[in-house]
Amino acid sequence: MEQRQLGRSGLRVSHLGLGTMTWSRDTDEHEAAEQLRDFVDAGGTLLDTAASYADGASEELIGSLLGTIVPRNEVVLCTKGGVRRTANGGVVDASRGALLDSLDGSLARLRTDHVDLWLVQTPDPRTPLAETVSAMRYAVTSGRARYVGLSNHPGWQTARAATLLGDEITLAAVEVEYSLLQRGIEREVLPAAADLGVGVLAWSPLGRGVLTGKYRRTIPADSRAASPHLAGFVEPYLGADSLAVVEAVATAAQGLGRSPLEVALAWLQARTEVSCAIVGARTAAQLRGSLAADGLELPPEILHALDEVSAPEVGYPERR
Repeated sequence: MEQRQLGRSGLRVSHLGLGTMTWSRDTDEHEAAEQLRDFVDAGGTLLDTAASYADGASEELIGSLLGTIVPRNEVVLCTKGGVRRTANGGVVDASRGALLDSLDGSLARLRTDHVDLWLVQTPDPRTPLAETVSAMRYAVTSGRARYVGLSNHPGWQTARAATLLGDEITLAAVEVEYSLLQRGIEREVLPAAADLGVGVLAWSPLGRGVLTGKYRRTIPADSRAASPHLAGFVEPYLGADSLAVVEAVATAAQGLGRSPLEVALAWLQARTEVSCAIVGARTAAQLRGSLAADGLELPPEILHALDEVSAPEVGYPERR
């Protein structure tokens, strides 16, 4: 599997990453172990999780697998903080204290003394960005994290955080949703990341599963869209606006003799500004479908057609 530089940092990551949002909830320890083994055997390195996934249970499961299924040093371990658990659910909190407490909790659950990449999961409008960045800086200088970055932040916050970190500590990555069904980051986040040398990690490259084509006719009973806790996550992409894109992907896949999933991933992997596309699978069989896209290059005519049918609306001030 191709290894790509994460922006202008010294960190290299596999161009496919393994997401673990469903681990310990919809994916049990046996399926997780098989996924991790298959992923590493295929040359994958980036393992992505968060303190908020399954209220920390995803990290606990990963911690139990590292060193038994695969050696710790064979993965680039990425986790996220900034969503604090409370009795009433998750609360966004990117204050210095909350972030560092979250990181210490993550390290304990992951059974490691450091993570390779630590991200602030979402913007916190109540905490000054300078305070958030101070926690990111301390995570690196204290040895808890090798690299730091942001997740789901807009372009201006990405640029501001890179400035606040200064020259000695690199803003290594921004993890954002990016797929044929969600290209909003092309307006500001991608240009900012390119100018600053920040690597881009794309989550949900399959449009929350919709680009696999499984929802073209109905909602399968065992799918995320039928799940009580994930139905709301998928629902925004089940409308008429997405249909033309899904059909275009399916048509291209049929013509190439490949699956819609492979075509959707190949489109994203052709975008050199993206260091890694993070795929999340409930089962090992689903993950193997994503791994099968490795090495697929779409003809220029198909890339152009998919670009056109999925083009985001752009107006002032990005375009005049």
